[in-house]
This record gives sequence, structure tokens and C-alpha cells, in this order.
Amino acid sequence: MELLLLADPSEEKIRSYLSGSKCFVASSGAVVVGACVVQPRGEGTHELMSIAVHPVCQKSGYGTALLKWVIDFFRNSGARQLEVGTGTFGYQLAFYQRHGFRVASIDRGFFVKNYPEPIFQDGIQLFDMLRLTLRYSGNGA
Repeated sequence: MELLLLADPSEEKIRSYLSGSKCFVASSGAVVVGACVVQPRGEGTHELMSIAVHPVCQKSGYGTALLKWVIDFFRNSGARQLEVGTGTFGYQLAFYQRHGFRVASIDRGFFVKNYPEPIFQDGIQLFDMLRLTLRYSGNGA
């Protein structure tokens, strides 16, 4: 839970999507340094609900390795696409785009409507969520 709270500040929201989701971890030896939760959305679509790496291990390749593994896992399982929601700016947006995710829509006011406290990143309040999609080959990627 500690790792997942780095990506989503609401323990209640995390607990609401853990049931029925697949959880993946990255480890260094016996220590879990990263976690990822993916929920099925139906019709070959899965949503990456949360991905986080312990702050001490960030920028060491764990997040990239974990995301690549998850992308390959769902590609090999026959999924049609992966989706993810993220803020409209910041390193997370670039992280997903580097791995082939493309903006599909904007959920205006998402962070204001769905969280009781304002969420800030680099001193800027998050308001809108970008919905990104990674379509697997043969499906318009």
C-alpha cells in the first residue's frame, strides 16, 4: 500500500480497485521496489490503475522495466489495448508517451471532483486527467 500511495494519494480509491485487478511488482533481491495494478475493462481492454517505484529507487530503470513487462504480459495474453489516466503535465505523461501511449481524451476536473484535497505536482495543482491508450499491433497503433 505504501508504494501505491505514491501514485494515488487515496487509500480508499486504491482499495476500491485492488479487488479484481492483477498486481505486479519489481524487486531488487528480496525487496519490493515497485508495484503496478492493472484492472480488466472488458473487450480486451485493461487499465493501468497505478504504477509506483520507491523514491530511493526512482530513475534507476525499475519503473521502465515494470511497465515494459506489464505491456508485454498483456500483449502476450491477447489484449487489444492498455489504458491509463494521468495528469496533464509532468514526468508521468512523458513516461507513458515514451512507451507508446497516446492521448485519447481529457477528463476535465477529474482531480477536483474525485479527491477531497487538492493534488499538486511540482507546485502546480492538477485539475484534468488525460486518458491515454496503447493499442497493440494490428489494432491501429
